Amino acid sequence: MISREVQERYMADSLNIRLGGLAADLARIVSFSKNIKAIKSVEGLLNESIYFIEWSAPDLLPERLEDAAQLVDIQRDLAHWRWIWNEAQNDPAQRAKLAEQAQAWSDQVLEMSGLLNEQ
Repeated sequence: MISREVQERYMADSLNIRLGGLAADLARIVSFSKNIKAIKSVEGLLNESIYFIEWSAPDLLPERLEDAAQLVDIQRDLAHWRWIWNEAQNDPAQRAKLAEQAQAWSDQVLEMSGLLNEQ
């Protein structure tokens, strides 16, 4: 469970900034899953990312239905990784697979955020 304080702080930002924060969390999953010394942080990032999606996806509706659906798909996959993480964290191939997926998700969400187009 994520604290109410974290939720309030997260929701205080614009949707674009929130999506950028989610993309950053996903990028941290990439980095941490590759570093055995940081592996314990991955589970918390998986959990936090799931909540970030739960709090942000509804704000994409109804105008950005496809983006909302894409976030829900990512959330489902993150929940799967959280479910199997106790075993997967000890398997370098599984950690590499998570890193690859998390990188793709991070890129998708960053693009979705629109932050790359701001100048």
